[in-house]
Amino acid sequence: MGLFDDDFYSTKVSRRRRSKQGASSAPGGYKWPRRSRRSLATWQVAMICSIVSAVTAVLLFSLVTGQLTREKAASPAVIDKVAASSGDPYDRIIQAAALVRPAVVSIINHKEDNEELNILDESALGSGVIYKKDDGKAFIITNNHVIEGAGKLEVVTVDGETRKAALVGADKVSDIAVLSIDAKGINTIAQIGDSSKLRLGETVIAIGNPLGLGDTLTSGIVSYTERTIPVSLNQDGVYDWEQEVIQTDAAINEGNSGGALVDLDGKVIGINTMKISDTGVEGLGFAIPANHVMEAADELEANGKIARSYLGVYSVDLNNPYVPLAEDQRKELNLPTSVKDGVVVLDAVGPAKAAGLQFNDVITKFNNQSITSTLSLRKYLYDHTKIGDELKITFYRNGEVKQITVKLLEKPEE
Repeated sequence: MGLFDDDFYSTKVSRRRRSKQGASSAPGGYKWPRRSRRSLATWQVAMICSIVSAVTAVLLFSLVTGQLTREKAASPAVIDKVAASSGDPYDRIIQAAALVRPAVVSIINHKEDNEELNILDESALGSGVIYKKDDGKAFIITNNHVIEGAGKLEVVTVDGETRKAALVGADKVSDIAVLSIDAKGINTIAQIGDSSKLRLGETVIAIGNPLGLGDTLTSGIVSYTERTIPVSLNQDGVYDWEQEVIQTDAAINEGNSGGALVDLDGKVIGINTMKISDTGVEGLGFAIPANHVMEAADELEANGKIARSYLGVYSVDLNNPYVPLAEDQRKELNLPTSVKDGVVVLDAVGPAKAAGLQFNDVITKFNNQSITSTLSLRKYLYDHTKIGDELKITFYRNGEVKQITVKLLEKPEE
């Protein structure tokens, strides 16, 4: 019996059984075959079943393979959102560099007031960015540490012309300075971008004057958009400030300081300021975000300085892991065991002295907010107070807690 024999599919009585039961036959005993409706229906059923089986198999196969395809395609689906590039992939870098390069200058800081400006002994090299022209002057942003201690300042434009520069204003805390030069012949000023819109991995270029080689550019990516790094304002190894910076792996070498960090639209989104230089360390350059730079530059241009509140204490941290107090020094303070953090006054001048603060007083609070270090003391003064405010100070003297109120003055120029 074959697979598609009627007996396999039919649930009715078979032809063989019906012939034994006296089915009609032709004369002479010959049985005439007759077409049975059941035979035709069975053939149709067989065909339908075959088709249904085939369709079911195809649908199941499509369902399984379709699911696998969807699972494989799920992870890189974001690629559909990336616009296809065309032409030279480095063309935008070339265009951005060409747009900003004429606005980037070299700065020569002559440490000694030499009559002949071309004497480079005791001088420092840096970079700057022309960002504004007004009233016959061109204004340049650079770093404070580039122009610090200057006797005379020179600016060298991209076409090699040397001009005398005047210091408009400088600020040590933000590390920003503004210079001015004669605007005659200055045809390009840099466009300032919005550093708050920077994205991780965005391509940037650094333009400056590294190692006195003249204008040079390097490229890289934004490794971190808002990195906070500790800074020693007095270069004494004690971190007493924090700087918010853009981290990039674009090479920033000596002389690049004050130069431009530029996005692919040709806009300055940062001012190159420093790098980490150590054995085994590469690709750690930092730039001050353009938004912070412009806040400082506008005030420097208007007032020549940035006015900040001044308390007048020289201090060390009570609990500093890098510069710990000696055991005998801690005993002299006679502090309760509950006091773990604070700022020890080494000297009090100005407002602090007038209010009565003394040597070995331990400051623990400003306006009931905890002060745990010299860094937190300075950040509170600069970020939460203004000149003329009255500040309530909680401190310990010889183990006894006290409070005084100090009227803050303007921080004197150093």
